[in-house]
Amino acid sequence: MGHGIIAWIIIGVVAGWLTGKIMKGSGYGFLVDMIIGLLGAMVGGWLFTHMGAGGVGEHGLIMSIVIATVGAVILTFLFRLVTGSKSS
Repeated sequence: MGHGIIAWIIIGVVAGWLTGKIMKGSGYGFLVDMIIGLLGAMVGGWLFTHMGAGGVGEHGLIMSIVIATVGAVILTFLFRLVTGSKSS
């Protein structure tokens, strides 16, 4: 099952927002949170595919958001690790 552009925007926004809440930050703003969520979908999709669980486009909307959020949390953690930033 593939997702359309509207679904990808929703996945990106929700995953970015959830990542801001999980990572104890205030987020980076709507657009950057959405970009982080979309990049997180790519990271999470790659990770889950290599673990044998399937990528973002192979599941329904809720599981896709979960996968994207996991990827976005990993991406944010690595970004903060490299920049030394603990809050946004």
